[in-house]
Amino acid sequence: MTTLSIGLDRAKKTPLATQIYAAIRAGIESGQIPADAKLPSWRDLAAQLGVSRGTVRIAYERLVDEQLATSYGAAGTRVNGRPATPGIPGQPPAHLPDTSPIPELFPTFGAKPLPFQMGVPAQDAFPYKLWSRVMVRAARHTAASPVGYPDPRGDPDLRREVAAYLGIARGIRCNPSQVLITAGFAGALGLVVRALALEGQGAWFEDPGFPLTRTALSLAGTTVTAVPVDAEGLDVDAGVRTAPDARLAVVTPGQQAPLGMTMSLARRRALLDWARDNGAWIVEDDYLSELQLEGRAAPALASLDQGGRVLHIGTFSKTISPALRLGFLVVPADLARRFGDVAACLAPAPGATIQRAVADFLREGHYLRHLRRMKRLYAARREALLRCLRKEAADVLEVQATAGMAVVTRLRTDVSDVDVAARALRAGLAPVPLSPWYVHTPAARGLLLGVTNVDARRLVADCRRLAELAAMPK
Repeated sequence: MTTLSIGLDRAKKTPLATQIYAAIRAGIESGQIPADAKLPSWRDLAAQLGVSRGTVRIAYERLVDEQLATSYGAAGTRVNGRPATPGIPGQPPAHLPDTSPIPELFPTFGAKPLPFQMGVPAQDAFPYKLWSRVMVRAARHTAASPVGYPDPRGDPDLRREVAAYLGIARGIRCNPSQVLITAGFAGALGLVVRALALEGQGAWFEDPGFPLTRTALSLAGTTVTAVPVDAEGLDVDAGVRTAPDARLAVVTPGQQAPLGMTMSLARRRALLDWARDNGAWIVEDDYLSELQLEGRAAPALASLDQGGRVLHIGTFSKTISPALRLGFLVVPADLARRFGDVAACLAPAPGATIQRAVADFLREGHYLRHLRRMKRLYAARREALLRCLRKEAADVLEVQATAGMAVVTRLRTDVSDVDVAARALRAGLAPVPLSPWYVHTPAARGLLLGVTNVDARRLVADCRRLAELAAMPK
């Protein structure tokens, strides 16, 4: 029979039965109490600790309930076998550090946006009061709704609003039954890979292109082929030469990420022809939707699709907030049932309250008005940033292009753009290094500077500081 050394603190508010249970559990998990060891009887342990037998019984019953021990009636209670947990006997396991996912792309989560940070809307220009009212109303509506499982494809009202918006803003003619609400772009891409059984298949990916998407495709089991882009967008001929048997192409035809060019009509037709002739699929990442700062955005690639080969993905991350984790996927009509089944089983739509709030935001016209205001604001901030860079940082940073809501620069100095970005982050700035976006062009060293959270009051100081960091030797 195992002899237990248990110290009870009667001054604590923790019940004595809980203290006994915790001490025995810690001994089991640390290996101090071996498997199949017989625990003292209720009477013996109660006499040893000076407590009632009922107190010991409660502790033992909890151990049995959690399958840490087994009661054999009159034969006593024995410890079940389980792997030992390293640590100090009687103490909880040591705290493990919280490792942030993909730290090279997302050094911090949940923090206030920093100057030059990409992918986030303007922090100071969001209509918080309006959005708060919409959210409160949506929460009340959700609370009063019948209790039941929601449509895994997404709230019907939101899907109708998205379909109507896409028809007006992106030229896509679709039925709400073709729209699925997803957990952002990542959720939509995962749904595509699963529903189309693309694991183990080849996939074209733009070079340069968003590193997170490239990583996601690799994790999903596809064989990724980097296909170069030029002034007309994805080089379809190069893709055919390199990976003719690919079954997927992921593209950003509206505004190529990160360089900003719009895919030409000839390239769009060539890509659609390739998909049709080879039974392949095209994922259109419409990451900025109609948030084109100069003129009107080109129609979506999906608006030209006559063969049902394009899957259109958009999100509200850059137009409303990435905290929503809300996106949408438009699929060909003949795939709607298949995608609905996969969504129901593996990737149902996010929470009802957020969906209801966004549906109201669209239906009441707030969304389009908000986009118009943001386009004017971002255009002004981009011009201010360009002027400041030419004046304060021209010796070390060469402006290459204006791409959506970012300015693409090249480093004139022989220094790593990854190192410059790391130094900048420590200084409270968040430029994005350009080289990780490339697969076959590692010499493309530069910085991507987001314009959405540029602060006119500190812009000169920020540009000067960035120039200093870029001029520092290796």
